[in-house]
Amino acid sequence: MELGLKDKCALVMASSAGLGKAIATEFAREGANVMLFSPFEDELKQARQDIFSETGKNPSIFVGSITNADDIKNLVKTTVDAYGPVFALVNNTGGPAAGNFDAFDDSAWQKAYELTLLSYIRTIREVLPHMRANNGGRILNSTSSSIKSVLDNLILSNTFRMGVVGLAKTLSQELGKDNILVNVIAPGRIGTARIDYLDSVRAEKAGKTVEEIQQLAFAGIPLGRYGTPQEYGKLAAFLCSSANTFITGQSILVDGGMVKAI
Repeated sequence: MELGLKDKCALVMASSAGLGKAIATEFAREGANVMLFSPFEDELKQARQDIFSETGKNPSIFVGSITNADDIKNLVKTTVDAYGPVFALVNNTGGPAAGNFDAFDDSAWQKAYELTLLSYIRTIREVLPHMRANNGGRILNSTSSSIKSVLDNLILSNTFRMGVVGLAKTLSQELGKDNILVNVIAPGRIGTARIDYLDSVRAEKAGKTVEEIQQLAFAGIPLGRYGTPQEYGKLAAFLCSSANTFITGQSILVDGGMVKAI
């Protein structure tokens, strides 16, 4: 399928590794002009090299913090100056700390809010004027399968990921007239460093090895394995492309059938 992303501007947050990097790679493969963003300069440089080696397309990089409003303003300005109006924005970030309700004070809740929800609000606010002036665009918000079935020991993530869904659904109603499509993509268990971390937390809590925890997880996934970042990236690229003309306001799980909720 021709996705119509060639030479379009794509901004992918938290893209030095993991799911963000996989999404950026698929954009580059489709010929988009990609801006990578992360606080980790060395990882960004490596991601740029890896993407160029794989796709022949050389993305730009911007070092900054997703929780810093000035960094986000400067990021969008730099991206627009380099590539023109942002056509596709992918909001993505690492998850907040694992733990139950009693583990977190006000400071932890505030940090989780700024990381997982407010950062998305800020990036959307910055790109919207450019999308409107360019007669449309695509916004994709990466969350978690917890938007359909809450996950144990992840109260911070469970709470704020749902806020992202409310934000995206509302924006899909407000921005349809501007030809801006807004969706949520939610990973189940995808083989990334985040899942490795969560598996290690679960293993320690259960007194099991990480391998034992993973085998239990595989048993709960109809496809019998974790997904790959590449599988996630391909769907993200479609939802952010010109080939997607009528899907908006939706939350789509990439979980191998793990979540049983309808």
